[in-house]
Amino acid sequence: MLTVERVITAPPEAVWDVLTDVETWSHWSPAISRSEVDGSDNRIRCGSTGRVYTPVGVAVPFVITEFDPGRLWAWTVAGVPATRHRVDAVPDGARVSFEVPWWASAYLPVCSVELRRIQDLVGR
Repeated sequence: MLTVERVITAPPEAVWDVLTDVETWSHWSPAISRSEVDGSDNRIRCGSTGRVYTPVGVAVPFVITEFDPGRLWAWTVAGVPATRHRVDAVPDGARVSFEVPWWASAYLPVCSVELRRIQDLVGR
């Protein structure tokens, strides 16, 4: 896995809240215009399923495949292993890491944009 990370000056809980609330995903990901999770309160959990919509309106299914509350989650999108999201407490806030498979290395610049946008949403 290839990783991009950023220290965000906000409590880890605030970052986790943004990462797990599907209603916020379109605010920080340029690859998502809308998202929905099946049968819940817009929060993902282990095994959650739903859809993300691309900027051109195509719905793509997802499944949350790994979930450690407050710490990390990973998913498959359209059945393909995708990003792993991790939050670690550090003295200045939270270190947020996004990991992608080696064959998705071209997605790392998008992940960097996402981390900056998350900082803008929750940072101080």
